[in-house]
Amino acid sequence: MSPLVILLCIIAAGLLIGRLSILGISFGTSAILFVALLVGHFGWTIPDGFGTLGLALFVYCVGISAGPTFFRGLASRGKVMACLGAVIVVTGAVVTWCCAKLLDLPADLAGGLMAGSMTSTPALGAISESVEDPAAVAVGFGVAYPIGIISVVLFVQLAFKWASPESIAPTPSSSDSDALQDSSIQRRMVEIVNPGIVGKRPSQVEVLSDSRCQISRVLVQSRWTPTPPDYAFAIGDRVMLLGEYSEIARVAETLGVLHEEEKAILDADHERKTVVVTSPEIYGHTLKALKLRSRYGVTVARIRRYEIEFVPSSQTQILFGDRLTLVGESSNLANIEPIVGHRPRTLNETDLLSVVIGIAIGIFVGHAELDFEGLTISLGIAGGPLMVGLLLGHFRKVGPIRGSFPPAAMMLMTESGLALFLADAGIKAGKNVGPVLAEHGLVLCFAALAIVSFPLLIGYCMARFVFGLSLLQNLGATCGGMTSTPGLAVLTGATESSQPVTSYVAAYPVALVMITILGPLLVEILNWI
Repeated sequence: MSPLVILLCIIAAGLLIGRLSILGISFGTSAILFVALLVGHFGWTIPDGFGTLGLALFVYCVGISAGPTFFRGLASRGKVMACLGAVIVVTGAVVTWCCAKLLDLPADLAGGLMAGSMTSTPALGAISESVEDPAAVAVGFGVAYPIGIISVVLFVQLAFKWASPESIAPTPSSSDSDALQDSSIQRRMVEIVNPGIVGKRPSQVEVLSDSRCQISRVLVQSRWTPTPPDYAFAIGDRVMLLGEYSEIARVAETLGVLHEEEKAILDADHERKTVVVTSPEIYGHTLKALKLRSRYGVTVARIRRYEIEFVPSSQTQILFGDRLTLVGESSNLANIEPIVGHRPRTLNETDLLSVVIGIAIGIFVGHAELDFEGLTISLGIAGGPLMVGLLLGHFRKVGPIRGSFPPAAMMLMTESGLALFLADAGIKAGKNVGPVLAEHGLVLCFAALAIVSFPLLIGYCMARFVFGLSLLQNLGATCGGMTSTPGLAVLTGATESSQPVTSYVAAYPVALVMITILGPLLVEILNWI
């Protein structure tokens, strides 16, 4: 059979198996590695070079995705979560070093165990590229990966089982860090009947100002018009509330009567515009401080950040790269567009030239070496594109090179690169699966369990007793530090609160980058000492 056909069959079979869910747990794209291990065990081969190309593409896209949040997360209110993610990764590296020394494990095998226990495919790629025997890395990853996923999921479930009902109940918050949740956003009509708010502007009504809810339009002569800059409530007014239903219902209790049976019509295209924030006049400030409605006559109806869309509150801080959905008269929208940034006219276009140039620069950076008294360190073909991707993702554009791409294109490039790399790594490691398991046996399982358990426990205790985080924030940041998406899925399925998601988002990029850099460094140190 043609090696190219074998490659495609491995990827297809892995993706199909990855979709299977057992007790709410699935392996996703990583299932390709297990299929490739089995195929490689029987001596089949695939074309050379695809794995290297896939690795470079994958880590570059990871960097692009993490760039907008990585550097700013270190200096923002999420720095506690970022610090917790870093502590978890460093703990995992220390435990891996101890296991390698105590159990006499080869450095490359220990590196694979660390990447698998922390469920980090970027770390697998970085370590595989930096060692002489990448097959052992893939075997270690294959053994530890299921243990890493199951351990985090069980940890989260046990934490919920032992927790008090009050600690897992959703709590309303006015901060932007608590507003990020991918819930259903609705439009509902509310009739103003409360005489206590007559003559007040929306920003002067406390419950509305502090809620994740926006008045985007007012009914004037049977037409829903964008909320005017000087609008004040009057008895009988009908306004359009935009937000999650729970928030709408809470605000409506103060404003007047919520018309459940009437859903407001969609916005007119000429009165709505999506812009990407790139101006320093806008990012870094809260909506309350910007006063966009009173100054420019527009309302920020929605914000899309980290691929999550939400309705902001007045306390929401605008970040660089946020996609704002603005509602207002066409003339006002035209005036504010150059102030906020630019309209993403090319949202659905992918600049392939920027991708190629960015990866090429990343590979060049990865080949640079630093010598520290006999210890040679280089970022390699994984670390180089990752760092370049982080910088481009952070700045969005450097010269002619773009650092932002449509979400669908990013997902396709990321998954394609990961699939090619995992298939190549699994095929090459397949021949060694039997000998490695026969030599080390259950020792690998015990080591993997230790590598995942200690970071979980230390991260949890530090979050609770040092940082004083709530249970939901604690578990969200812990899952982020372990780069465990299945763990986050358990969290979001067990509570309506947005705290787990926002904590995860703050910790994940830091943990992802740190483990990708620390993984190869740990292997170098183990080989050197």
